[in-house]
Amino acid sequence: MKFGLTPWSPSSASRWDPFDDMRQMHERLNRLFGEREQSAEMMDIDTLSPLVDIKENDNNIVVTTDLPGVSKEDVDIDIKNNRVWIKANTHKESEEEKEGYLMRERTYSRFARAFNLPSMVNEDEASAKLENGVLTITMPKAEIEEKHRIMIE
Repeated sequence: MKFGLTPWSPSSASRWDPFDDMRQMHERLNRLFGEREQSAEMMDIDTLSPLVDIKENDNNIVVTTDLPGVSKEDVDIDIKNNRVWIKANTHKESEEEKEGYLMRERTYSRFARAFNLPSMVNEDEASAKLENGVLTITMPKAEIEEKHRIMIE
């Protein structure tokens, strides 16, 4: 993103790309909030990054995201150190024959998303369900141990 004022000229106006500014702003926000995973798989241009809803109540943190066309066998969820990674792959094949013509199509989609949780959770007690293309992950909050203060004699 460019800061400050620069003189306008017809030649410089043709080089300005407003989407470049938006991409740079998006990258800065992702770095600021730690939302972007730096693995090669998640940086791939063909990977879709679904939006997530994170809801926190007294006992649980519930994450909901849309994964259209994905079966539960194709979803991989990892939770470690208060961070969640969701990865999913889907592929479809269709074949149609009409009036002597044969048409065969294949589509592939990849989803990946990583984010931090607002509270510590019990990773071993988390559960997930995928219903009608909506993934819901329920994670019970971890009990926070009280710190014991030691007095110096």
